Amino acid sequence: MTNDQTQWLLAPTEQPPEWFIAAVKQYTPASSGLYAAKLLWQRDIKNIQQLAAFVNYQTYQPASPFEFGEEMHLAVERLQQARNTGEKVAIWGDFDADGITSTAVLWDGLGQFFQQHTQLTYYIPNRLRESHGLNNPGIENLAKQNFKLIVTCDTGSTNIDEIIYAKQLGIDVIVTDHHTLPAERPPVAAIINPRYLSSVHPLFNLSGVAVAYKLVEALYQTLPNVPQDALENLLDLVAVGLIADLVQLKGDCRYLAQLGIQRLQADFKQPPTARRRPGVGRLLELCQKSGDRPTDISFGLGPRINAVSRIQGDASFCVELLTSRDAKHCNQLAEVTELANTRRKSLQKDVQAQVVQKLSQLDLSTTSVIVLEDPQWPAGVLGLVAGQVAQETGRPTILLSTELPEEHTSTPLSNRGNRGASEELALLSSNSALSTQHSALSTQHSALVLARGSARSINSVDLYQLVKDQAHLLHRFGGHPYAAGLSLPVENIPLFTQAINQQLRQSLGSTELMPTVQADLTVTVADLGKELFLELKLLEPCGMGNPAPKLLIQNCWFENAWHRNQQDWQGKKVQYIKTDFDIRDESTKNPFPGVWWGHYKDELPIGKADCIVELDYNSFKKRYEIRLIAVRSSTNSELNQQHPTQILDWRNQEHSALPTLNSPLILEECPSSWDELRAWWQRSLYHGQQLALAWSKLHLQPPQEIWLTLVGIAKYLSRTQQLVTRTQLLEKLGIGNPSLLLGIKALKYCGFIVTRQDRSLQISQNPQTISATLADAAVTQFLAAVSEEQFQRHYFSEVPLSTIVTIINRPLPF
Repeated sequence: MTNDQTQWLLAPTEQPPEWFIAAVKQYTPASSGLYAAKLLWQRDIKNIQQLAAFVNYQTYQPASPFEFGEEMHLAVERLQQARNTGEKVAIWGDFDADGITSTAVLWDGLGQFFQQHTQLTYYIPNRLRESHGLNNPGIENLAKQNFKLIVTCDTGSTNIDEIIYAKQLGIDVIVTDHHTLPAERPPVAAIINPRYLSSVHPLFNLSGVAVAYKLVEALYQTLPNVPQDALENLLDLVAVGLIADLVQLKGDCRYLAQLGIQRLQADFKQPPTARRRPGVGRLLELCQKSGDRPTDISFGLGPRINAVSRIQGDASFCVELLTSRDAKHCNQLAEVTELANTRRKSLQKDVQAQVVQKLSQLDLSTTSVIVLEDPQWPAGVLGLVAGQVAQETGRPTILLSTELPEEHTSTPLSNRGNRGASEELALLSSNSALSTQHSALSTQHSALVLARGSARSINSVDLYQLVKDQAHLLHRFGGHPYAAGLSLPVENIPLFTQAINQQLRQSLGSTELMPTVQADLTVTVADLGKELFLELKLLEPCGMGNPAPKLLIQNCWFENAWHRNQQDWQGKKVQYIKTDFDIRDESTKNPFPGVWWGHYKDELPIGKADCIVELDYNSFKKRYEIRLIAVRSSTNSELNQQHPTQILDWRNQEHSALPTLNSPLILEECPSSWDELRAWWQRSLYHGQQLALAWSKLHLQPPQEIWLTLVGIAKYLSRTQQLVTRTQLLEKLGIGNPSLLLGIKALKYCGFIVTRQDRSLQISQNPQTISATLADAAVTQFLAAVSEEQFQRHYFSEVPLSTIVTIINRPLPF
């Protein structure tokens, strides 16, 4: 449900001229075209030429790859030299969907000019052991194998030191990238980066995969008689990378995405044994998509490709998945990829729940940038959760994992293009990336305990600049205005948090940060269906700069709601919830189906509601449906009236014999936040019950005694080698999960080793891990967290019922 402070906005709409509506209707013969015309006009498509180029890719004139100027000529010349002299060429990619598809495009594209596996290879860094970009150990390994040229994709622009090192070892570098430019041109053979172009240039918004495609296109044009495969066969990969990445789908980006989706769909329609990319086809089958919608990429293919590196670290086999013609082998790789995505969902859900608990201890009214840390958070999913938190709170969010990583030495750089399927599958079948890591840092980092994490922003804040201004506190960082990755010494986190908050507050002045959700059009349930879907489809592909249309439906209600755990392709349950429902309003007697991802049915409001949705087509169920984006009780709904009789105050009473009209929902555990109490209130409303507040007076141990109890438990478990669950510790200590995690962190600095065994914890002692300074700080942090938690519980044990009724019934502003 929408955050209490979320501001709902309706985009300003202007009635387009009749001539424009008539022009749009030519593309939507089954409907009036009015909704599409309003949206296009709203998005500054305001003449016939713009409309034609936007809707019909055949009328768009794409830019030549040589509009990159001298750098493209230099790149082509250096590749020709490598081909003529028989040099060995390495593609250096990245581990996200844009980087994987970029590598696949160069592997297939350059593979027309260089012999794959012998003259041409590729390398994808390990997300969990290496950072983005070039690294010296990998370059040194390539030099030993006699490689003379590296072509980067989706990375490399700011790797100045590494490029210099490669040059010293006799290796030239061609950079293809779309990220931040260096202050000066690096000493490369060529650098192809659209950020050197004007911001209005049609190539300016290209993602990494599109830049890689333009390099291959230039080579095709220069040596037209060499390639045996059509250049257009790369476009499906380009569409996947473009839509999965955060780039504006304008100019050539939109054109390439339109062409690529067509090719993706055409290949999927072939029998599985006849598909050009059987791995992509199998992935689409596993996520129950057909490849004809941009959302099939953004919600289907993209997350699955990203999941492999998030969970396993090594995603290099994904290039094989995207490019191999061996259908049986690709099916295996696709199924392993699907399982990685299943594990990613569960991990993300766990981390999200822990972040929500930590957020309840923050005062958001005095927080401009959310910075949270935890020693047990897996780094691979932090960016996803940070994005959710930023959207829900309206604040830039940085999540950090402070767990000691494994040694930061890079994996020996082998010929990844030669890796066999059995080796890849064996790598993925292990759970090494999921286990808790406790080894010491390598000697080169022995004095530097690093926290690693991800940052996500909101539209109004340039996150990259915000982080960059604190570079003196960081170890490494990189990214763009909406997303960044960073690492910093653990001891710098408090200063970093204070400095970045102060900086944003100063730049905002009196402007308040507030989460917002915006609707583009107001519709009724009667408007939903095939006609409106086909009309809005005119705007596809949607993405940055051209978001999917959001529809506001007012005074509606929900029926037949039910939720269930998702299942993976093997039929096993996944810890990820989906709610199905029917939506109705007064406009029609017919309900319309919908889905709400990641939410329980109990979270739907009772009675009249307002909601913001996207209209979708479910190709698996063969039906049109809505995807719920935000929902709240209607401002004129009876639920927004205060009902003090609906909440019974049984605190500190023996409630078993108290009279009541019906069986109330009894809350016996004192909550520690308003969000927790609201969740109980919503549950009682959903079931039509009164809510009885029935907790007793609190008898809480002093924080210092709780710490001594925790240490005693740790010593006992270490001596007996018994396992313990987190739930058992929470019940024994009488604290919440955030405090417990800080207690475990403190134990580690006090000479204990805490490891996971399935769902249990094993505790052992190792005096060599004692760090007196870090232990004092960690214990102090634990005691402070317990004190704050107890303060919150004392508050809720005594707060007047009238205050509770007022706050949990407070209407949300429109």
